[in-house]
Amino acid sequence: MGSGNSTTTGVAPAPNWLPQFCSAPTLFAVMVVAELVALVVVLAPEPAARPWLPRLGVVSVYAQWLALLNAVVLCSLRPPLQRLGTLAGFVVAWLASVLVTALASAVVCHLDQALGLRLSVPPAENARFVFANAAIAALIAAALLRYLFVLEQWRERVRAASKAQVEALQARIRPHFLFNSMNTIASLIRTRPAEAERTVEDLADLFRAALGADDEHGTLGDELDLLERYLDIERLRLGPRLAVAFDIAADVPRDIALPRLLLQPLVENAVYHGIQPRADGGTVSVRARRVAAGVEIVIANPRATEPSPPRNGVALTNIRARLAYHFGTRGALRVESGEDYVVSVCLPETPA
Repeated sequence: MGSGNSTTTGVAPAPNWLPQFCSAPTLFAVMVVAELVALVVVLAPEPAARPWLPRLGVVSVYAQWLALLNAVVLCSLRPPLQRLGTLAGFVVAWLASVLVTALASAVVCHLDQALGLRLSVPPAENARFVFANAAIAALIAAALLRYLFVLEQWRERVRAASKAQVEALQARIRPHFLFNSMNTIASLIRTRPAEAERTVEDLADLFRAALGADDEHGTLGDELDLLERYLDIERLRLGPRLAVAFDIAADVPRDIALPRLLLQPLVENAVYHGIQPRADGGTVSVRARRVAAGVEIVIANPRATEPSPPRNGVALTNIRARLAYHFGTRGALRVESGEDYVVSVCLPETPA
């Protein structure tokens, strides 16, 4: 008996090569293919001419039942199949489909003849009926499993590329955040040591979130608390030039799951590009309210009247990529540039 750390094929199994047959998109595709097969079978000529519409109804029910039965079996077998190599798992899944179809066809023939319904074939043709169904299932299962395998591999590559891009963007923004924070600490140590000590504690929470893995999720409440800590630090640095206005509606659910430090870069941009270049400073406002699609977070700051450091769009690109990666099309980021610079982030209340 081999060790538990080796595989019989000698090759590491490909992750998620087999799709979730219990998922709605896969079930829909399987049912469409089954219905097309039923239509082809009904359109094929037969010795005894029968009305095509009743025959289509019977064949469709039978084909859909077989398709759903195979989907349920493959869905149940997915965990052990995933532990096999890709080729071995593919062959086992294909053989399971053929075997399930053959056994189900034999059971249908037996029940039909026992009940006298005459919906299948005469007893003398049972073997041919079972063999024909198994042969059709072998051809269709091979093509469909191959298609779903290629589709799942493509999705895995897209997910891996998206995650790598998000992590690269996140790595670019973290040093900027770190250097700004350390400069704030340095400016407070000599003149206001007590406030510097409190700032270090706030920064510890911020760094803990900033250095965490990108796939770790926090909550909207955690993120809003981090925004308050960050703005408290910046108010110590900028003094009366920075005013902060928080307006969080009472019905906003604070337990919405979202990636850590999703909103902080937007507030940092508001301070760095909107408040810091202005001689008289300004107000950074953070508003949150429920909308039909979930929750909308709006961060606004006055436009700089003095030349400000050029924006390179890293923060906005980063957040758009993270929203797309974690929430798909249900997450959105919008920018409006008028008298004020306004960024709106829409978050769904339920994960994708």
